[in-house]
Amino acid sequence: RLPEQQKTSESPLSWFRGVYLPPALHPLNKTFLKGGEWQDTDSTQEKRRAFLQDFCRKYNSRKKLQTHLVHLVSRIYVEDRHKVLYCEVPKAGCSNWKRVLMVLSGLAASANNISHDDVHYGKHLRKLDSYDLKGIYTRLNMYTKFIFVRDPMERLVSAFRDKFEHPNSYYHPVFGKAIIKKYRHNADEEALKTGSGVKFKEFIQYLLDSHRPVGMDIHWEQVSKLCYPCLINYDFVGKFETLEEDANYFLQLVGAPANLKFPKFKDRHSSDERTSTEVVRQYLKELSKEERQLTYDFYYLDYLMFNYTSP
Repeated sequence: RLPEQQKTSESPLSWFRGVYLPPALHPLNKTFLKGGEWQDTDSTQEKRRAFLQDFCRKYNSRKKLQTHLVHLVSRIYVEDRHKVLYCEVPKAGCSNWKRVLMVLSGLAASANNISHDDVHYGKHLRKLDSYDLKGIYTRLNMYTKFIFVRDPMERLVSAFRDKFEHPNSYYHPVFGKAIIKKYRHNADEEALKTGSGVKFKEFIQYLLDSHRPVGMDIHWEQVSKLCYPCLINYDFVGKFETLEEDANYFLQLVGAPANLKFPKFKDRHSSDERTSTEVVRQYLKELSKEERQLTYDFYYLDYLMFNYTSP
């Protein structure tokens, strides 16, 4: 059941209504599965897909296709050689996944030698919304579609730490200044000028504000709005919590070169402690009980879709 405050306003499930995409999943080639090496991973994967499909059958209303298909696929990267589509979820291993796609497409020999800037600003990979409608439909129907997700609160805290606790020439002046100006009483001139030093509680006030001083960002946008998992039928649902195992299994499924393994390294701020359940708990202590509940409500669909336990 939806929380009371969502019942009285527009249901977030209405995002899914009025759009129809082909329901069939792309069959995955599992002929390489011998012995028991990948049996547990495969079993987990099938349970995840079944869980998501069951959720979508219960909550999704399928109707005729409307004109915003291009928007629905705007976060999806295309790799034509191995016929895969990857929906990018920031803070869930996306940088290393884009490195892997560059290797698969022949743009790089190794994932280990590709810089962060080259991954995110090099424009080497093509997105699905850059194709015409026929190209979009063909790939949605024929290619293997995959997504990697993460516990919503871990993903949120990871995004905050990355963007606001380290020097950043974009997030501090664009988001930081606006957040400090609206939510910090008696802010000093330096903070208002630079936008540095945003507190987690201030960030959450911004996130939950229906009149945000600056718009939403993909790093903390809900997966339900980034990748539309009830409209685009993902053939593979990986999780950050089992990233390496899931990723290497998927690479075998799509016929990647045998020597290509998912990178283990942390993309940036490698000396920082990873955002774990315990780290998240420390950040949530800064919030009131009501703020914690509202933050959970904000990511309610993501928790439901991917079977994450509420914090």
